[in-house]
Amino acid sequence: MAQAEYVQESLAGLDPAVGGVDPALPLYATTFVVVDLETTGGAPDGGGITEIGAVKVRGGEQLGELATLVNPGQPIPPFITVLTGITQAMLVPAPPIEQVLPSFLEFIADAVLVAHNAPYDVGFLKAACAKHGHRWPNPRVLDTAALARRVLTRDEVPNRKLGTLAAYFRTATQPTHRALDDAKATVDVLHGLIGRLGGHRVDTVGDAIEFARAVTPTQRRKRHLAEGLPKVPGVYIFRAADERPLYVGTSVDIATRVRSYFTAGEKRARISEMLAAAERVEAVECAHSLEAEIRELRLIAAHAPPYNRRSKYPERMVWLKLTDGPYPRLSIVRDLSPTDTAYLGPFTSRRAAELAAAGFHDAVPLRQCTHRLSLRTVTPACALAELGRCPAPCEHKITPEEYDDRAAGPFRTATASDPQPVVDALLARIDALAADQRYEEAAVVRSRLAAVLRATVRMQRLAALTSIVELAAARPAARGGWELALVRHGRLAGAGVSPPGVHPRPTLNAIRATAETVSGGHGPVPSATAEESERILSWLERPETRLVEMSSGWSSPAGGAGRFRDLLAKAESGASHQLSTERS
Repeated sequence: MAQAEYVQESLAGLDPAVGGVDPALPLYATTFVVVDLETTGGAPDGGGITEIGAVKVRGGEQLGELATLVNPGQPIPPFITVLTGITQAMLVPAPPIEQVLPSFLEFIADAVLVAHNAPYDVGFLKAACAKHGHRWPNPRVLDTAALARRVLTRDEVPNRKLGTLAAYFRTATQPTHRALDDAKATVDVLHGLIGRLGGHRVDTVGDAIEFARAVTPTQRRKRHLAEGLPKVPGVYIFRAADERPLYVGTSVDIATRVRSYFTAGEKRARISEMLAAAERVEAVECAHSLEAEIRELRLIAAHAPPYNRRSKYPERMVWLKLTDGPYPRLSIVRDLSPTDTAYLGPFTSRRAAELAAAGFHDAVPLRQCTHRLSLRTVTPACALAELGRCPAPCEHKITPEEYDDRAAGPFRTATASDPQPVVDALLARIDALAADQRYEEAAVVRSRLAAVLRATVRMQRLAALTSIVELAAARPAARGGWELALVRHGRLAGAGVSPPGVHPRPTLNAIRATAETVSGGHGPVPSATAEESERILSWLERPETRLVEMSSGWSSPAGGAGRFRDLLAKAESGASHQLSTERS
């Protein structure tokens, strides 16, 4: 059997992957197994354990003991013998670790593992399990040394060594550097520390594990804000004393997610600042995760909480459109009017729109000047005309019909249906620049190609959904039944969950009867933000989602921008590689 590589890590704490005891279990009802190891020293490599001592306790009562010497299969350093009194002769008849592990793993089952300087003991045990083919049960672990650092001050104890703590708590058994004696001493230290936790409002095993970790005083002082929240999907809102929303988030389990803000795993500086200002947490229960995501987006857009970074200003979206007139040009605007027929977007920033515009200017001879041209009056040409980058409509060197065919027409076609001519022109330009070894310029054009494709794919994808007056969809719920969503013009109008074992039709009818009335409008996102419609699209496109009813067909052009997704991925990957190369 190949030896598994061992890497020592920090303790898992409240990681959801950790098995065993429920973190909400009160300390008095929790079964602890206090363990201590004697070893030959060195790093954990699957061996080196010379003695195991473990004591099982619950509610202050001892439930069992396990103690055994272990043959480490290697000589014991003399200083270890002097320290522990364990000699080589004592270990020769002892069983090897592979024979001891099954009994030990059974002994610690369904218990919280406790040790003094736990990473050391747990590291040796995990390495032994990995080497000899046993699955480490990944129990919750409480470190009495770390807990003592949080509970006891320097005025009370000069250090957190086991001998010092044993003397402070006057343990019945004194540490002797033998496994069982040290484990028994650690039991009394554990009980003494638990007696000090009540003043810190630490009552459960999960609270104790987190308390032992490096949480800030603010997190410890405000952790009561996480009490009483529901364990359901929804949105949570941290509010200040004046009820201002400070931060809005979403989760499939509100209670668990909010509790995580008060653990050592939360290290973001802005969140620490937010917690200091927060006075309460409001929970908004939702039918399922999609409704929670949408409500989060709407609340962030409505209140712009200062500690949220994303989705705060949807009104700052911009569009790229063709202007009116005989020789139209590209213009970046905030809003679309009902008369606009050729446009692209929305873009999250003006910079993104400018990058896409530069891509169209590379591909087709759209004029870039901002003059309002007349069919009667000639305007002096700019440098672009002299360079052959503009057909000089200002000097009437091209008719409006020719200009529309060569310049404006390809933009309309690319945005509404097929961007093939624009893509071909940009690819040809990239190839020409690469052939001339002008690689940096080719990379710039590649970035512009990615911007054009990203915007056209996105807009056509959104338009396909938002053109549907009403769409009903369902997805199997985790606990049975169906998650239901009613979408109108790309906006979530209603949501609910049908009970297990019951036909979802009555629930869907009730959702439709109480759903929001949504009127259509102009553009690819007439009734919701682009981000909301994209969240809905992501939910609808999951393999497990079922389309129940639609007022009209849901389709995209066969020759549309969507067929260039692979090319877009390659262009974006190339652009990212170029960026990382330039930064290195």
